[in-house]
Amino acid sequence: MNTLNNYITGYIEYCEYRKRLDTKTLKAYKIDLKQYADYCSDLSECFCKDVVDNFITSLHKNHKPKTVKRKIASLKAFFHYLEYKEILEENPFAKLDIRFREAKLLPKTIPFHSIQAFLSTLYAQKKQAESEYQQRCSIRDIAVIELLFATGMRISELCSLKPSDIDLESNNILIYGKGAKERIIQIGNPEVIVALKLYKETFLKEIDSCGYFFVNRLQHKLSDQSVRLMINHYARLAGISQHITPHMFRHSFATLLLEQDVDIRYIQRMLGHSSISTTEIYTHVSNSKQKDILVHKHPRNKMDINKG
Repeated sequence: MNTLNNYITGYIEYCEYRKRLDTKTLKAYKIDLKQYADYCSDLSECFCKDVVDNFITSLHKNHKPKTVKRKIASLKAFFHYLEYKEILEENPFAKLDIRFREAKLLPKTIPFHSIQAFLSTLYAQKKQAESEYQQRCSIRDIAVIELLFATGMRISELCSLKPSDIDLESNNILIYGKGAKERIIQIGNPEVIVALKLYKETFLKEIDSCGYFFVNRLQHKLSDQSVRLMINHYARLAGISQHITPHMFRHSFATLLLEQDVDIRYIQRMLGHSSISTTEIYTHVSNSKQKDILVHKHPRNKMDINKG
């Protein structure tokens, strides 16, 4: 007997083996579709437009717009799969209005001076290390943060790097991004290259054993959460009151490059954005560059007005 949960299991397998979606996306689909299965236990009703419509209303009442958008997308993709498998005769989404206004939140960045203080604290801790364990941790932490800021990569992309993805001869990093898209980022700063080489030399045995480039103290793949805790630790040591997340290094990477007059299409490619509209949000953050232009280059500054 087919149940909604059986259909969901089949869909998740299809996404994993046919669409080759990453584990984070699969996890999100499982959570979102389980929520719908819990909401609508009767199979005869779960494909009805009114039931889906009421479920979407309940999402808006209980979740933030970004979460609602994701959950709707998960459910819509699932119904599309049911259509493809000819399980569903009529897709309820064909007659549903799911559009809604989503507030655009500007990306939070780290001020230049705070990044400088953060990196200085990292290197100071390495110099002050009193044991081999502390020294090794500092070497790894420096490599992680330097690479995060040097490339603007996502934290999930950094933690998933394999040793073969990092070529320290040509200084190229192969990044596997969202939607199974690949991109190559060059490391242009010599200090970052030195940090990565020192880390690789220090942790070569653990890297070979683990199969991932960044490892934890148990010789397992470094987790996103470990990097978050690492960042919190060094931010406190640096006396930075602002709450800093790994993604803020990505935002700062993009914003600071934009303020250096780098073409937005280059930044789009470096960030791995499929659409330029996603990258364009950073143009609203470059206030310091905007102020510099208006203070120094506005034509009013060249006008000599006779005030009589």
